[in-house]
Amino acid sequence: MSLQSHLLELERRHADLEREIEKAMVSPSTDNLEIADLKRRKLHLKDEIVRLRKETIH
Repeated sequence: MSLQSHLLELERRHADLEREIEKAMVSPSTDNLEIADLKRRKLHLKDEIVRLRKETIH
């Protein structure tokens, strides 16, 4: 897998998590710990995306 395709996959997963978070936040059956876990996973993906982009610049 090329770096570009890997970045695209990470961005797709990041967007998927964003939609999942939005859906969970309006669902009364979702607890705060689950939402926090989703947000933590999304942040981890964002950090990885930023790190990889910086590597491609240098």
